[in-house]
Amino acid sequence: MTSRPVADDLIADDLIVDARGLRCPWPVLRTARAMRLHPDVPALRVIADDPIAPGEIEALAREQDWGFAVVEGEPFPTFRLTRHQHLVYPPGA
Repeated sequence: MTSRPVADDLIADDLIVDARGLRCPWPVLRTARAMRLHPDVPALRVIADDPIAPGEIEALAREQDWGFAVVEGEPFPTFRLTRHQHLVYPPGA
C-alpha cells in the first residue's frame, strides 16, 4: 500500500460531499458530480466510510488533475481533494 498525503489545512469553505453509508460506486459518483457542478470550488472534503472508496476517490482525483489527501483526526474517513491551479504564462496570454 502506498503512503497517501495528509491534509493539514482544512478550510471552512471546502464543499462537503457526505457519502457515509453509501457503497461504491456511489461515493465516487457523488464526488465526480460535485466536481462537475461546482467548477469554482477550490477544494472538496469527502466523507466516505466504504472501505473501497479511498482508492476510487483518489483515482478520480488523479484522473481529473486534482490533489488528494487523507484528513486525519476526523471521526469518519475523510479526504480532501484540491483543484490544481494551472497558470498561463505570460499573464493574459
